[in-house]
Amino acid sequence: MTVTLAFLAVLIEAVLGYPDWLFRAIGHPVTWMGRLVHILDRTLNRVSMNDRERRAAGIMAILVLVVIAAGAALFLEYGLRRLPFGFAMTAILASSLIAQRSLFSHVQRVAQALEHDGVAGARQLVTHIVGRDTDALDEAGVARAAIESLAENFSDGVVAPVVWLTVGGLAGGAAYKAINTADSMIGHRTPRYAEFGWAAARLDDLVNLPASQASALLIVAAAAVSPGASARDAWSALMRDAPRHRSPNAGYPEAAMAGALGLALAGPRAYGGVIVDDAIMGCGRREAKAADIRAALRLYQRADAMLIGLLASLALLLTVLG
Repeated sequence: MTVTLAFLAVLIEAVLGYPDWLFRAIGHPVTWMGRLVHILDRTLNRVSMNDRERRAAGIMAILVLVVIAAGAALFLEYGLRRLPFGFAMTAILASSLIAQRSLFSHVQRVAQALEHDGVAGARQLVTHIVGRDTDALDEAGVARAAIESLAENFSDGVVAPVVWLTVGGLAGGAAYKAINTADSMIGHRTPRYAEFGWAAARLDDLVNLPASQASALLIVAAAAVSPGASARDAWSALMRDAPRHRSPNAGYPEAAMAGALGLALAGPRAYGGVIVDDAIMGCGRREAKAADIRAALRLYQRADAMLIGLLASLALLLTVLG
């Protein structure tokens, strides 16, 4: 049933997304988890602690977060089973853990801004989807940042929630989303979070590994049926460059996307005023443009459609066998 749940959730999110009126009314599961991370950070991460104490406090924080998120999801899933259309309601809840439509929308807006408003407007929009410093980005830097974010978030915002919904139902998806949210908030190598966020960062690397590789393969497959894209170059970049990326997971989809589109992504970037000398993914052009963002979005749509198709086929196969 978890495969069917994941299929229905991804289909619902692809069609409906997460309505703005609902977000304004009650927020979003990620914002709820974020508030809990903030409370745990404020409560457990004290300045007076030494490094060992901070690491222990961070481990405790991530355990509390995951238990609460997974426990609440399990309670809801169990309760909904007893109601008419309970499985459909569970799928609607599960769809909130996936970000297909919002990811497409955010990246598309960057392309539109580059086309109509110039670099300054696009630079402002790209700050919503990347963590790097954006003040000095030129047109090519903004375009690369948007494409890199699209590739990485296809993995951790779409494929990974689907994987963990398939593995553990609503509780599995909620636990994954809690870990991913914690990593985005406290998994940084700063004096405050280097030790406190250690567990969140390492756990996020672990739970994202299957999805990062699966997302890269989906991008390669999508490139094979996308005019102007190259599946062979996507595979070559994936094999050659992904292991050299600073992140153990982001390199897979970024390298596949770079090779497919004939671009050179990643490379040196600034975070908080500090230059991070990351490896370059792909061996194509550095001068990306709005048209390249559009091409990446088309590739993303085909890869996402393949993901939905695979889930549908697996759900149907298990239904027939069951």
